[in-house]
Amino acid sequence: MVLTVLPYNEYTVAFKAKVLVDSEIAPVQWSSHWFKDHKDIFDLAFRLGLVGVVTYFGVKWLAEALDPTQKQKKEAKKQAEDLMRKIGVSPTVKLSEYELSIASQLIVPSSLDVTWDDIGGLTDVCQEIRDTVIYPLKNRELYRNSDLIGPPKGVLLYGPPGCGKTMLAKAIATDAGCRFINLQASGLTDKWYGESQKLASAVFSLAKKLHPTIIFIDEIDSFLRSRGSSDHEATAMMKAQFMTLWDGLISDKDTQIMVMGATNRPQDVDAAILRRMPTTFHIPKPNEAQRNSILCLLMKKEKVAENVNLDAIAKDTKDYSGSDLKELCRNACMVTVKDHIREFPTSSGAAKPLRAVEMKDMQLAVHIMDRMKNILSPLAINSLPLD
Repeated sequence: MVLTVLPYNEYTVAFKAKVLVDSEIAPVQWSSHWFKDHKDIFDLAFRLGLVGVVTYFGVKWLAEALDPTQKQKKEAKKQAEDLMRKIGVSPTVKLSEYELSIASQLIVPSSLDVTWDDIGGLTDVCQEIRDTVIYPLKNRELYRNSDLIGPPKGVLLYGPPGCGKTMLAKAIATDAGCRFINLQASGLTDKWYGESQKLASAVFSLAKKLHPTIIFIDEIDSFLRSRGSSDHEATAMMKAQFMTLWDGLISDKDTQIMVMGATNRPQDVDAAILRRMPTTFHIPKPNEAQRNSILCLLMKKEKVAENVNLDAIAKDTKDYSGSDLKELCRNACMVTVKDHIREFPTSSGAAKPLRAVEMKDMQLAVHIMDRMKNILSPLAINSLPLD
């Protein structure tokens, strides 16, 4: 075999360089030709990807447009998860989407900050509730072998507005140490057909997972009012679902769940609902002695002059509810604030204490409340001129 050695000169160097360059350019040219031959495929893939991205965001936008409550649902879910942590629910408890929606209406008992001492003028009612509701809830072992005695599954608080029904419900939840679901009627309504029944079912399934639980429905007459032929089909189905699940609680002795309602129109509540709430408490307007007790409780933390006679104020406030008396005391305290502002119009007077509430302030507040009650009476409202 004969090897030919090329002489080392400028010609051999140029030849080697050309061979080297050609060997590097060849793959690049081949790749360029390959991409050129498959350009249509790449164009098609790009267009399909672009269409997919546009379709994804378009469908997402359309879903949010069709369901404008999507954002509120996400916020409710986050709120529910925070509440579950606060009340000490185990992370192993798994909740469905509907249960999380209801869980956003949970109230932490420690945040209620209402005790029996905060309720004035209802001593007899409070004691009756303790004996009938609280004691059985706390001592279930005493009633385990009985079919007749035990904590009630339904409690109804009824009476004129502003007399302390909601405060009583909060005091019950605080004393019993139960999870408290403040159920709102708006939380059970949904524009999609069949969703309201699922939410109604979620109320009781959530209560079972968190028991002992109190399901409180304020103004129950607006939610579970008497059924009629004029009711919407979805509303009628939701009520039927609610009552069916409620019957399941009544027959189940092991579940510590109580449905509590408050209303000032018990005659409007459906008869089937009233049957499921056998334990009822009438919360009337306070009498003179009860009004005196409420006034003493309201003014306990305020600076009161010695000339204030709460007995006389209680006598002058006939037919006042508990909320009316609270507004009266607030108006009397506001008189001292107004006098303080007139005496010290500059900001330097903010550091000086307010004067004590005097009898004249209380009498002025009574006069203001009487005038407002006369204006807002049904007869006066009907005689008001309309624009």
